[in-house]
Amino acid sequence: MQNNFFGSKLNTALLFILIILMIVALLVMFENKETYFPFWSQNQEGKTSNENELQVFGNKDDLVFLSVLPNQKVRGVVEITGSVKGGYFFEGNILINVLGKDKNLLQAGNGNATSEWMTAGPVSFKTTIDFSTLPKGPAYIEVHNDNASGLPENDKSILIPITIE
Repeated sequence: MQNNFFGSKLNTALLFILIILMIVALLVMFENKETYFPFWSQNQEGKTSNENELQVFGNKDDLVFLSVLPNQKVRGVVEITGSVKGGYFFEGNILINVLGKDKNLLQAGNGNATSEWMTAGPVSFKTTIDFSTLPKGPAYIEVHNDNASGLPENDKSILIPITIE
């Protein structure tokens, strides 16, 4: 007696269903290609491009982490944590401002270092911002160095777009 895999109708049906399931799985994976195929979205430097990363302005390479994501909707009182590198702190202080869509100052503020700030490496910080009194709509969180010299050539900032609700 010869065992013929393709001669059985049941085996042929199961193979056909398996092929359909594989095609569906590939379509789902292709829809989320940044998750399943990160090597397809690499830029020339070999870094994986992140859609949100491209929406950060200014010295964006200095930003290590921010708890508020680009284009996030914010309202009320929000505690913000983050980490930046490259000497943004003076006496453990960093400037955290809220700018309008035209980049005009809506609210000046500051944050405090939560790790050793006298380093060129990443420094963590924490601040609280009250968005409840600010105009609704597009805005920016500005992470700005506390420039003790006051010289404009020493200014550095990172702009993260947000929406105030």
